[in-house]
Amino acid sequence: MPEDRTTGGRPGNLPPETRSFVGRRPELARLDTVLGPAGDRERLVTLVGPGGVGKTRLALRAARRAAPRYPDGVWFVELSPLRARGLVGFAVMEALRLADQSTRPVTEVLAEWLRDKDVLIVLDSCEHVLPDCVDLARALLPAAPGLRLLATTREHLGHPSELRIEVAPLPVREDAGPTRQARASPEGEDREGAAPVREEAAAPVREDAGDRDGSGDALDLFAQRAVEAWPGFVLDGDSTGTVAAICRRLDGIPLAIELAAARLPELSLAALDERLGERLPSPLDLLASGPGEGPLRHRTLRTAIGWSHELCAPLERLLWARLSVFTGGFDLAAAEDVCAGGPLPAGRIAALLERLVEQSIVLRHRTADDRYQLLDSVREFGADWLRALGEERALRMRHLDHYRSLARSGCAEWNTGRQVLWCERTVTEHANLRTAMDYALSGHDGPDALRTAADIGFLWRHCGYLRDAQHCLDQVLTADPEPGPDVVRALWARGAVALLQGDLDSAERWAAVCTAASVEQGDPVAVVAAAYLNGGHLLLRGRLAEALVVFREAELLPVRDDWLGSAQLQVRLGLSFVHLLSGDLVRSREVADEVREESARRGECWVGAFADCFVAQADLDEGDLVAAVRNARTAIVGHSLLNSTLGVALTLDVLASAVVATGDGHRAARLLAVGQRIWERLGSVHMQSPDLMSARRAREHLVRREIGDEAYTEAYAEGLAMSYERGIDYAVGDVPDHRRPRP
Repeated sequence: MPEDRTTGGRPGNLPPETRSFVGRRPELARLDTVLGPAGDRERLVTLVGPGGVGKTRLALRAARRAAPRYPDGVWFVELSPLRARGLVGFAVMEALRLADQSTRPVTEVLAEWLRDKDVLIVLDSCEHVLPDCVDLARALLPAAPGLRLLATTREHLGHPSELRIEVAPLPVREDAGPTRQARASPEGEDREGAAPVREEAAAPVREDAGDRDGSGDALDLFAQRAVEAWPGFVLDGDSTGTVAAICRRLDGIPLAIELAAARLPELSLAALDERLGERLPSPLDLLASGPGEGPLRHRTLRTAIGWSHELCAPLERLLWARLSVFTGGFDLAAAEDVCAGGPLPAGRIAALLERLVEQSIVLRHRTADDRYQLLDSVREFGADWLRALGEERALRMRHLDHYRSLARSGCAEWNTGRQVLWCERTVTEHANLRTAMDYALSGHDGPDALRTAADIGFLWRHCGYLRDAQHCLDQVLTADPEPGPDVVRALWARGAVALLQGDLDSAERWAAVCTAASVEQGDPVAVVAAAYLNGGHLLLRGRLAEALVVFREAELLPVRDDWLGSAQLQVRLGLSFVHLLSGDLVRSREVADEVREESARRGECWVGAFADCFVAQADLDEGDLVAAVRNARTAIVGHSLLNSTLGVALTLDVLASAVVATGDGHRAARLLAVGQRIWERLGSVHMQSPDLMSARRAREHLVRREIGDEAYTEAYAEGLAMSYERGIDYAVGDVPDHRRPRP
């Protein structure tokens, strides 16, 4: 699991705060109580309020303050990217980095892992998946007494034990005085020449306004954001009244205030106030509107966003609408590929995107400066505009085409030196890949849905998203697709998923179908690839002699650069593993060295890291402890680069055996504990292999015998307390540059 560097190295994934936090002192005090030791009765807390009111930032600030109370971590789960029912549990698993590789129900896996943990989970933006969130709470809260859920939503969940905290807009101080006209230059109302009033003698806006202790109101927020947009802005006697009027017009809604403040480089305060007065109806007008048009504050925010939309140039508005098809963020290259067309040339998008950032319509992504995102309310407005333009289907198809092309390229280059980069990209673009896949499966992609699922499913299988891979592959394969290379790739990926899940009966079935399809296709390399599935399920069942025959009979052909080349190497890897489990160390090392050499020549890591692990085991069995430790650590480095938690878990067992043989039983016990936590997250105990489970028990017995039960228990507990990242660092020790790809 990753450590959250913003909470002192404790387990968690809270994103960093990128802007100052203003106000909310009473709400934070209440949350400090209900999320602290005295609030054990309130295990499901919901922050309820209109869009743009600041629920997410309040939840993150409260969670960060509460972090010391939860030794097993505070975890943030973004639900806004989800577009289909039944995915909330998946999103929680991904946030917790539970790389479950079983076929059990998601809620069962989560309940089992959380049952003895003290954890706070923040479910952000629940309103569009309310039933799933309620079902998850009903399943997890009784099973995990140390679990707390903090949810943000526009409407309450309706759970019987829910504690609702209403998040109101920021107050506007009553002593702000009457509205006074802020002085402006003659051209103050023009987009090109306007500037906010600046008084040279005035004191700058307070640096601590709402920044440190949660004090502050709507005026403080406006002032903070105004300084970001226009550094010369001051909140003084001349400007306070106009700022207060602006904040009152916007009902104190933080997002609306931030959008307004971002306009100061173009409009004077007076012009800003006047424009808002023209655009925003009075509360009486809103209340007189017909039923079903939404609560007042929802409509105020939407009107404010619409006002920002009107102030955008035509091409800025068009780009805003087209960007709404992305989920979870995007980079410039994706924006250019998906959004260009018609009056919007690709060469203009970079500059237009920067303009939208300056206006706070597009935000820099929380975790990467070269990526961007839209807040939910802003994205929803853009999506409505896209539908009004009649471009929704065309843009969703462009989005699908972009990510389908990305996945196809990843499969084509998987067995090359670009493998680590493709894995990183698959992880980064997971939300967009899922959205594209869902759109393809909804009937919009026709026969190409099979190819899309085959490519994306292969990448997901190798980058740690087994359940997503299983879901999309099952849907396309049950449709009885036409024979061809896409079917073979999909069948191979589905069988390979089943192997890692330890679902050996399914793996056997998929192996048979894949073999038949490969023979029918007539591609000899595809036939070799199918041998991985046939030999793999036999190996994991302990039928080593039969597996040996399958792997040996696989034809040695030139290794390809694409997914089939990786499958070819995995066949050789299986042969090395069979020899290793059979006790034939010489042949196991011989084949593993061949695989390592080919892997190094290509710059490939996924298969090479497993080969490093098998060589480490051979070193250990031959008594070369220094080599065993070195090769095991190298294997862990490779596995961690590619999100291969299974590979990390397997290799930690080998490393622990090598370390105890060197005489350091305490370190070995900690390593076994780190590995055990990973096996628990995988869900499939040693892939249901009797040989692997027996070896694990033998290692534990050896370490206990070496240092005694009491010392073992103490050291093991220390290992269990380590986060995933800290455990990896502890295992690899002083291996240099261990997070960088091998050359």
